[in-house]
Amino acid sequence: MPDHRPILFFNSGVGGLSVLAPTAALLPQAPLVYVADSAGFPYGTRSEAEIAARVPALLGRLAERYDPRLIVIACNTASTIALQHVRAALDVPIVGTVPAIKPAAEMSRTRVIGVLGTEATVRQPYVDDLAARFASDCVVLRHGSAGLVSLAEAALGGTPPAPGAVAHELAGLRGQPDGHGIDVIVNACTHFPLLTAELCAAAPGVRFVDGGPGIARRVAHLTQGQSWPESPMVGKGVFTQRSARTDALAPALARFGLTEIKSL
Repeated sequence: MPDHRPILFFNSGVGGLSVLAPTAALLPQAPLVYVADSAGFPYGTRSEAEIAARVPALLGRLAERYDPRLIVIACNTASTIALQHVRAALDVPIVGTVPAIKPAAEMSRTRVIGVLGTEATVRQPYVDDLAARFASDCVVLRHGSAGLVSLAEAALGGTPPAPGAVAHELAGLRGQPDGHGIDVIVNACTHFPLLTAELCAAAPGVRFVDGGPGIARRVAHLTQGQSWPESPMVGKGVFTQRSARTDALAPALARFGLTEIKSL
């Protein structure tokens, strides 16, 4: 019998669409639910205690409502802080998102890599551990940018970044000592791949890497052999709080196959 249970993607905003897209490409029959915690947006400027309490409780409600076969925490900040709490609380397979430091180190020739994320993500001990395990012979520079998150949200809603805005945010990373030697930057926030063209234009010659394709492959592996609906279902976009800002994102969500917009 076809299994109509969805894959649920979770983020504070629309950044997780950069993870949903490659997953949908690998699993075109999969029912998709995308949840943006717009009432808590942005996570990157919140405290660890707030996120560790909020995310498991909210995902518990979402699991009850949508009965997902798997949940993807498509948010680096939520994953690095709350992933273990969520796994302890829910009896559902959980896939997290972590900074792609390992592939960045494998790609780098200068042995100087950048980690560009939110303020909350780049200060996490988890990032220290990844750098020590996979990039011990590299200089690993970090920068937290709440501005890029806002620029990505606005761009998806139809307002492109002002000239120089992305370069200004990148200056916080590339302007550090040794920053001139960076040849690979880890997009340690799922929002940032939504600005790939702007980032590449602002940093010519630098390669950007993110975890979206790897997460998609992990989801495909974990759901291998499972049944799916015979025809693709309508994708759902869910906001924890509706506003004019979130409603303006509806056309963009539709481009990702999320044509039914709901409030939690």
